[in-house]
Amino acid sequence: MIEPILVVVVLLGLIGAGAPIFLALGASGLLGLYMARGSLAFFFAPTSFFGQLNSFELIALPLFILMGNVLGATPVGRNLFHAASLWLQWLRGGLAISTVGASAVFGAVSGVSVAGVAAVGSIAVPQMLERGYSRHLAAGSVASSGALAMLIPPSVPFIIYGAVSGVSVGALFIGGIVPGIALALALSLYIYVRVWLNPHEAPPATEPKPTTGEKVRALGGIWHALLLVFIVLGAIYSGIATPSEAAAFGAAGALFIAGFVFRCLDWTRTREIFISSIKVSGAIMLIIGCAKIFGDYLNLVRVPENVSAALTATDLPGWAILTLIMIALVLLGMLVDAVSLIVVTTPILLPLVTALGYDPLWFGIVLVMNLEIAVVTPPVGLNLYALKGVCPQLKVEEIIRSVVPFVGVQFVLLMIFVLFPELSLWLPGLL
Repeated sequence: MIEPILVVVVLLGLIGAGAPIFLALGASGLLGLYMARGSLAFFFAPTSFFGQLNSFELIALPLFILMGNVLGATPVGRNLFHAASLWLQWLRGGLAISTVGASAVFGAVSGVSVAGVAAVGSIAVPQMLERGYSRHLAAGSVASSGALAMLIPPSVPFIIYGAVSGVSVGALFIGGIVPGIALALALSLYIYVRVWLNPHEAPPATEPKPTTGEKVRALGGIWHALLLVFIVLGAIYSGIATPSEAAAFGAAGALFIAGFVFRCLDWTRTREIFISSIKVSGAIMLIIGCAKIFGDYLNLVRVPENVSAALTATDLPGWAILTLIMIALVLLGMLVDAVSLIVVTTPILLPLVTALGYDPLWFGIVLVMNLEIAVVTPPVGLNLYALKGVCPQLKVEEIIRSVVPFVGVQFVLLMIFVLFPELSLWLPGLL
């Protein structure tokens, strides 16, 4: 029993020392395999690494990242916010609610939360501050709604969870629709109630009421991207194409829209997009492969089975165990990035969840909902620093304070989907 503890201590020590997460996972996993099987570890580790990456589903990962990066270089984010603000101008707090709507739609375009925060936040925050919105409402609405990209398909975390767990990526995409819409509505409702109780946080609009023609014309700058997302997801849901095939079409379509519709790509910009996409994809692949080494060691010494047996022996009801798991994941998400959390915790927690009688598809959905909280909580909340990067007029401290009530809304909704699994499973079952 001492060996698994030593391996975990080495893992945490390497992370605490600032080592790259893939190196910490790979080195600690290799150490554990060596202590368990001797020199055979040097055969097991490469087999685990390449076996995990030799997955057709993972082809979708770099292609969806490329699609999101290409569309992120276009004015789509700005156009989305402009259209949403025109359609919701009549509503008190309409700009903040428009931010939630624009972020949700941009999440369907990019699948990457940081890209949504950068694209929407760079436009939304200055406009809200200029029109007298409170700084906390402006920052909190952008940082929290940017996390919707993790849940609304095409979602990069769903692709990673599907590769690790074996659950259908297409089913995960379908399952993320209802929670994604529910979370967007919950954030919008919170903003509406907050502004109703504190009118000084969102002064009424002073601009002339937009005409129907202006509203319709505002949609002209976003229909191309929305049509592309509709085709990509429609091909997956209808069974015409696999997620990997649809991702290839999406990446090609994004390049066409950016190059020939918006005409915002030159050779230098295209090269930067491809290099950035390769770097992000490569980093994620390294983490996934090395996490498999670590996970295989845990399975070899039966850590998941022991954890499952210990928790089920407590005679706690299933919902209580799940609540403890969700709280633990929220705390871990404050310290570990989302990708690492998925690939490390899934092999440990999934056997426990299935032993309690829950669906692996449902667990993937609530896991990603949990990660939405992780990306807006310090010290590893990437959305916080992405917003600071595009809005230097905001301080990191006030951004962190601004997301606290929004995190509360996210956690309440998470627990609703934890306690009522059928809410997230009815649509995949229907389709």
